[in-house]
Amino acid sequence: MSSIPPALIEFEEVSVVRGTRLALDRVTLRIGQGEHVALLGPNGCGKSTLIKTIARECYPLVQAGSAVRIMGRETWNVFDLRSMLGIVSNDLTETFHRDVTGRDVVLSGFFSSVGIWSHQHVTPEMQQKADRALARLEASHLAERSASEMSSGEERRVLLARALAHDPHALLFDEPSTSLDLFAQHELQLVVRKLARSGTGIVLVTHYLGDILPEIERVVLMDRGRIVADGRKEQILTAGQLSRLFGLPVELTNRNGYYHLW
Repeated sequence: MSSIPPALIEFEEVSVVRGTRLALDRVTLRIGQGEHVALLGPNGCGKSTLIKTIARECYPLVQAGSAVRIMGRETWNVFDLRSMLGIVSNDLTETFHRDVTGRDVVLSGFFSSVGIWSHQHVTPEMQQKADRALARLEASHLAERSASEMSSGEERRVLLARALAHDPHALLFDEPSTSLDLFAQHELQLVVRKLARSGTGIVLVTHYLGDILPEIERVVLMDRGRIVADGRKEQILTAGQLSRLFGLPVELTNRNGYYHLW
Protein backbone atom coordinates (compact mmCIF):
# COMPACT_ATOMS: atom_id res chain seq x y z
CA MET A 1 0.00 0.00 0.00
CA SER A 2 1.53 3.33 -1.09
CA SER A 3 2.14 5.97 1.54
CA ILE A 4 0.50 9.40 1.39
CA PRO A 5 3.00 11.98 0.05
CA PRO A 6 3.97 14.79 2.42
CA ALA A 7 2.32 18.17 2.06
CA LEU A 8 3.92 20.66 -0.29
CA ILE A 9 3.74 23.32 2.43
CA GLU A 10 2.94 22.89 6.11
CA PHE A 11 3.00 25.81 8.57
CA GLU A 12 2.29 25.29 12.26
CA GLU A 13 1.87 28.36 14.47
CA VAL A 14 4.33 30.38 12.36
CA SER A 15 5.09 34.01 13.26
CA VAL A 16 7.40 36.29 11.28
CA VAL A 17 8.58 39.78 12.20
CA ARG A 18 9.70 42.20 9.48
CA GLY A 19 11.31 45.29 10.94
CA THR A 20 9.17 46.07 13.96
CA ARG A 21 5.95 44.68 12.47
CA LEU A 22 4.44 41.24 13.09
CA ALA A 23 3.87 40.23 9.46
CA LEU A 24 2.65 36.68 10.18
CA ASP A 25 0.81 35.96 13.43
CA ARG A 26 0.76 32.25 14.37
CA VAL A 27 -0.25 31.04 10.92
CA THR A 28 -1.21 27.39 10.50
CA LEU A 29 -1.62 26.27 6.89
CA ARG A 30 -1.31 23.04 4.90
CA ILE A 31 -1.19 22.88 1.10
CA GLY A 32 -0.96 19.48 -0.56
CA GLN A 33 1.15 18.64 -3.58
CA GLY A 34 -0.71 19.31 -6.82
CA GLU A 35 -3.27 21.66 -5.21
CA HIS A 36 -4.36 24.90 -6.88
CA VAL A 37 -4.69 27.50 -4.12
CA ALA A 38 -5.07 31.29 -3.99
CA LEU A 39 -4.06 33.43 -1.00
CA LEU A 40 -6.18 36.58 -1.11
CA GLY A 41 -6.06 39.68 1.04
CA PRO A 42 -5.40 43.43 1.14
CA ASN A 43 -1.92 44.89 0.79
CA GLY A 44 0.14 44.38 3.94
CA CYS A 45 -1.85 41.39 5.17
CA GLY A 46 1.16 39.02 5.12
CA LYS A 47 0.66 37.19 1.80
CA SER A 48 4.06 38.00 0.33
CA THR A 49 5.77 37.36 3.66
CA LEU A 50 4.29 33.88 3.62
CA ILE A 51 5.80 33.24 0.16
CA LYS A 52 9.17 34.63 1.31
CA THR A 53 9.05 32.35 4.35
CA ILE A 54 8.49 29.34 2.10
CA ALA A 55 11.47 30.41 -0.07
CA ARG A 56 13.64 31.01 3.02
CA GLU A 57 13.95 34.73 2.38
CA CYS A 58 12.24 35.32 5.74
CA TYR A 59 12.58 33.16 8.84
CA PRO A 60 9.98 32.57 11.56
CA LEU A 61 10.38 33.35 15.24
CA VAL A 62 11.60 30.42 17.31
CA GLN A 63 8.72 29.50 19.58
CA ALA A 64 7.18 26.38 21.05
CA GLY A 65 4.94 24.47 18.65
CA SER A 66 6.10 26.38 15.58
CA ALA A 67 7.33 24.59 12.45
CA VAL A 68 7.71 25.10 8.70
CA ARG A 69 7.88 21.94 6.60
CA ILE A 70 8.31 21.86 2.82
CA MET A 71 7.60 18.44 1.30
CA GLY A 72 7.92 16.93 4.75
CA ARG A 73 11.27 18.46 5.65
CA GLU A 74 12.08 21.31 8.04
CA THR A 75 15.73 21.64 7.00
CA TRP A 76 16.76 22.40 3.43
CA ASN A 77 19.76 23.60 1.50
CA VAL A 78 18.18 26.83 0.26
CA PHE A 79 19.44 26.33 -3.31
CA ASP A 80 17.99 22.82 -3.46
CA LEU A 81 14.68 24.15 -2.14
CA ARG A 82 14.46 26.96 -4.67
CA SER A 83 15.09 24.48 -7.49
CA MET A 84 12.00 22.53 -6.39
CA LEU A 85 9.69 25.55 -6.12
CA GLY A 86 9.28 27.80 -9.15
CA ILE A 87 8.77 31.34 -7.84
CA VAL A 88 7.51 34.22 -10.01
CA SER A 89 7.51 37.55 -8.20
CA ASN A 90 7.74 41.28 -8.82
CA ASP A 91 10.98 41.32 -6.83
CA LEU A 92 12.60 39.23 -9.57
CA THR A 93 11.17 41.45 -12.31
CA GLU A 94 12.87 44.49 -10.79
CA THR A 95 16.29 42.80 -10.60
CA PHE A 96 16.57 41.91 -14.29
CA HIS A 97 16.59 45.42 -15.76
CA ARG A 98 20.11 45.14 -17.13
CA ASP A 99 21.80 43.76 -20.21
CA VAL A 100 20.91 40.09 -19.79
CA THR A 101 19.18 38.00 -22.44
CA GLY A 102 15.96 36.08 -22.01
CA ARG A 103 17.83 32.77 -22.21
CA ASP A 104 20.25 33.86 -19.47
CA VAL A 105 17.32 34.91 -17.28
CA VAL A 106 15.94 31.38 -17.63
CA LEU A 107 19.33 29.75 -17.07
CA SER A 108 19.87 31.79 -13.90
CA GLY A 109 17.05 29.79 -12.31
CA PHE A 110 19.42 26.83 -12.06
CA PHE A 111 21.74 28.90 -9.85
CA SER A 112 19.19 31.09 -7.98
CA SER A 113 21.12 34.07 -9.32
CA VAL A 114 20.39 37.22 -11.31
CA GLY A 115 21.77 36.46 -14.75
CA ILE A 116 24.71 34.16 -15.53
CA TRP A 117 28.20 34.87 -14.16
CA SER A 118 31.69 33.68 -15.15
CA HIS A 119 32.04 31.26 -12.22
CA GLN A 120 28.82 29.42 -13.10
CA HIS A 121 29.00 26.41 -15.40
CA VAL A 122 26.04 26.07 -17.75
CA THR A 123 25.74 22.50 -19.01
CA PRO A 124 24.27 21.47 -22.37
CA GLU A 125 21.38 19.86 -20.43
CA MET A 126 20.63 23.21 -18.76
CA GLN A 127 20.67 24.92 -22.16
CA GLN A 128 18.22 22.35 -23.53
CA LYS A 129 15.89 22.69 -20.52
CA ALA A 130 15.96 26.50 -20.77
CA ASP A 131 15.10 26.41 -24.46
CA ARG A 132 12.32 23.87 -23.84
CA ALA A 133 10.84 26.09 -21.11
CA LEU A 134 10.85 29.11 -23.42
CA ALA A 135 9.28 27.05 -26.21
CA ARG A 136 6.63 25.73 -23.82
CA LEU A 137 5.57 29.31 -23.14
CA GLU A 138 5.83 30.31 -26.82
CA ALA A 139 8.67 32.66 -25.91
CA SER A 140 11.57 31.26 -27.95
CA HIS A 141 11.78 34.58 -29.79
CA LEU A 142 12.84 36.22 -26.51
CA ALA A 143 15.89 34.01 -25.98
CA GLU A 144 18.38 36.52 -27.43
CA ARG A 145 16.49 39.69 -26.52
CA SER A 146 17.81 41.87 -23.69
CA ALA A 147 15.56 42.04 -20.66
CA SER A 148 15.81 45.83 -20.83
CA GLU A 149 14.07 45.70 -24.24
CA MET A 150 11.15 43.51 -23.15
CA SER A 151 7.63 44.62 -22.30
CA SER A 152 6.28 43.82 -18.84
CA GLY A 153 4.31 40.92 -20.27
CA GLU A 154 7.39 39.50 -22.02
CA GLU A 155 9.41 39.83 -18.83
CA ARG A 156 6.78 37.95 -16.87
CA ARG A 157 6.71 35.17 -19.48
CA VAL A 158 10.51 34.79 -19.35
CA LEU A 159 10.44 34.71 -15.54
CA LEU A 160 7.79 32.01 -15.71
CA ALA A 161 10.07 30.03 -18.05
CA ARG A 162 12.86 30.53 -15.47
CA ALA A 163 10.59 29.04 -12.81
CA LEU A 164 9.66 26.08 -15.05
CA ALA A 165 13.11 25.22 -16.39
CA HIS A 166 14.06 22.91 -13.52
CA ASP A 167 10.71 21.07 -13.45
CA PRO A 168 9.57 22.33 -10.02
CA HIS A 169 7.06 20.55 -7.80
CA ALA A 170 4.88 23.67 -7.75
CA LEU A 171 4.72 27.26 -9.00
CA LEU A 172 4.37 30.14 -6.54
CA PHE A 173 3.04 33.42 -7.96
CA ASP A 174 3.34 36.65 -5.97
CA GLU A 175 0.92 39.29 -7.34
CA PRO A 176 1.25 38.01 -10.93
CA SER A 177 -0.74 40.74 -12.73
CA THR A 178 0.98 43.77 -11.18
CA SER A 179 2.25 46.22 -13.85
CA LEU A 180 0.69 44.20 -16.70
CA ASP A 181 -1.78 45.71 -19.15
CA LEU A 182 -5.04 43.90 -19.99
CA PHE A 183 -3.59 42.00 -22.94
CA ALA A 184 -0.54 40.84 -20.97
CA GLN A 185 -2.78 39.82 -18.04
CA HIS A 186 -4.92 37.76 -20.41
CA GLU A 187 -1.88 36.10 -21.99
CA LEU A 188 -0.43 35.23 -18.57
CA GLN A 189 -3.75 33.79 -17.39
CA LEU A 190 -3.95 31.53 -20.45
CA VAL A 191 -0.46 30.18 -19.76
CA VAL A 192 -1.09 29.59 -16.04
CA ARG A 193 -4.43 27.90 -16.77
CA LYS A 194 -2.69 25.55 -19.19
CA LEU A 195 -0.06 24.70 -16.55
CA ALA A 196 -2.73 24.09 -13.91
CA ARG A 197 -4.63 21.74 -16.23
CA SER A 198 -1.40 19.82 -16.89
CA GLY A 199 -1.21 18.97 -13.18
CA THR A 200 1.32 21.55 -12.00
CA GLY A 201 0.63 22.72 -8.45
CA ILE A 202 -0.22 26.44 -8.24
CA VAL A 203 0.00 28.71 -5.17
CA LEU A 204 -1.13 32.19 -6.16
CA VAL A 205 -0.83 35.24 -3.90
CA THR A 206 -2.88 38.30 -4.83
CA HIS A 207 -5.05 41.19 -3.66
CA TYR A 208 -6.85 41.26 -7.03
CA LEU A 209 -9.83 38.94 -7.39
CA GLY A 210 -9.42 38.73 -11.18
CA ASP A 211 -6.15 36.80 -10.73
CA ILE A 212 -8.04 33.83 -9.33
CA LEU A 213 -8.39 31.45 -12.26
CA PRO A 214 -11.25 29.00 -12.78
CA GLU A 215 -8.76 26.17 -12.07
CA ILE A 216 -8.18 27.46 -8.52
CA GLU A 217 -10.21 25.19 -6.25
CA ARG A 218 -9.31 26.60 -2.82
CA VAL A 219 -9.03 30.13 -1.47
CA VAL A 220 -7.34 31.29 1.74
CA LEU A 221 -8.21 34.77 3.05
CA MET A 222 -5.56 36.67 5.00
CA ASP A 223 -5.85 39.82 7.09
CA ARG A 224 -3.30 41.47 9.40
CA GLY A 225 -0.97 38.50 9.38
CA ARG A 226 -3.62 35.89 10.08
CA ILE A 227 -5.70 33.41 8.13
CA VAL A 228 -9.34 34.42 8.54
CA ALA A 229 -10.99 31.92 6.18
CA ASP A 230 -9.94 28.82 4.23
CA GLY A 231 -12.02 26.54 2.04
CA ARG A 232 -13.46 25.80 -1.36
CA LYS A 233 -13.59 28.81 -3.64
CA GLU A 234 -17.37 28.81 -3.91
CA GLN A 235 -17.74 28.92 -0.12
CA ILE A 236 -15.08 31.56 0.53
CA LEU A 237 -15.69 34.06 -2.27
CA THR A 238 -18.91 35.65 -1.09
CA ALA A 239 -19.89 39.31 -0.94
CA GLY A 240 -20.15 39.16 2.86
CA GLN A 241 -16.70 37.63 3.40
CA LEU A 242 -15.00 39.98 0.94
CA SER A 243 -16.75 43.05 2.36
CA ARG A 244 -15.35 42.20 5.79
CA LEU A 245 -11.89 41.45 4.36
CA PHE A 246 -11.50 44.69 2.39
CA GLY A 247 -13.49 46.91 4.73
CA LEU A 248 -16.14 48.20 2.33
CA PRO A 249 -19.45 46.94 0.93
CA VAL A 250 -19.01 45.03 -2.33
CA GLU A 251 -21.07 43.18 -4.90
CA LEU A 252 -19.75 39.99 -6.43
CA THR A 253 -20.24 38.47 -9.87
CA ASN A 254 -19.03 35.21 -11.39
CA ARG A 255 -18.59 34.97 -15.14
CA ASN A 256 -17.13 31.86 -16.78
CA GLY A 257 -15.34 30.91 -13.58
CA TYR A 258 -13.84 34.38 -12.95
CA TYR A 259 -15.00 36.42 -9.96
CA HIS A 260 -15.24 40.21 -10.00
CA LEU A 261 -15.94 42.83 -7.33
CA TRP A 262 -18.09 45.91 -7.81
